[in-house]
Amino acid sequence: MFLHYRTPGFILKKINRGEADRIFTIYTKDFGRLDLLAKAERKIESKLRAGLEIFYLSEIEFIQGKTHKTLTDAILINNFKNLRGDLKKIAIAHRISDAVDNLFKGEEPDPKIWHLLTETFTTLNSHFPFPVQCSMIYYYFLWNLLSILGYQVELYYCSICQKKIIPNNISFSLKEGGLIGEECKDKTKFLQPISSDAVKILRIILRKDLAILRRLRIDNQTFNELNKISNYYLSAVLEQIK
Repeated sequence: MFLHYRTPGFILKKINRGEADRIFTIYTKDFGRLDLLAKAERKIESKLRAGLEIFYLSEIEFIQGKTHKTLTDAILINNFKNLRGDLKKIAIAHRISDAVDNLFKGEEPDPKIWHLLTETFTTLNSHFPFPVQCSMIYYYFLWNLLSILGYQVELYYCSICQKKIIPNNISFSLKEGGLIGEECKDKTKFLQPISSDAVKILRIILRKDLAILRRLRIDNQTFNELNKISNYYLSAVLEQIK
């Protein structure tokens, strides 16, 4: 007899399998990331379909088989309606999903990550007066996720000499795990220049100050710089965990 497990979870990805099945990637509150088989879910009459759409928060039920876990029930908790009607928000949600998919492979629950996902999707579902503020929610999620996973960067002191950073001619170092002051630039390699404005935004993000982040007016140059630094650091982290 199979044991049935129930837990809330965020539906993050789905992949077709065979003629009617799907594999769903779900980050759950009680089990962490799970890849679950939904048999015949693509059929119109499937009872699972109502609770298994991408970027739903649903209460799921599954059983553990010999080779895989199988979904047996899915009840919708929150469909994040405002997110679903906005193509930009959907694109951001996909980037969040990709980050989870790439950074998590094993099954291990983490209350901090669950809270971060809940906070991020709830915020993304709300109203933003300016498009760039909406885009910042991805960076809020990414940098705080990396911090939870042990990849937090040093943003206040030079990562080499430990002196307090003076916002002038500073760089970001992947190798050293944070900012490098002007006096230490020749002591390491592979530096990425970073402006004081970008540093201020990263500090706000890692203080988890969403209220301020939502009010910021960020120019395109600073936003592009933040995007470049984020991709740079994420790529390096993914290279480490291969």
